Amino acid sequence: MSTKTENGASRRDFLKLAGTAAPAAVAAAALTGTQAEAAELPTGETRIQDTAHTRAYLDSARF
Repeated sequence: MSTKTENGASRRDFLKLAGTAAPAAVAAAALTGTQAEAAELPTGETRIQDTAHTRAYLDSARF
């Protein structure tokens, strides 16, 4: 269980590093200070096409 590879890293060392790297990446992303912008939705266009298939799905999804 405690066998190591040639460079001295084991699977357990990798898992320890992976467990601490993810929260550090989130913290670094939160501290960058850039403001997120939302994309504007198209106003004159429909988002799904009005076909027989979509109408049948929407009719079956109603409660």
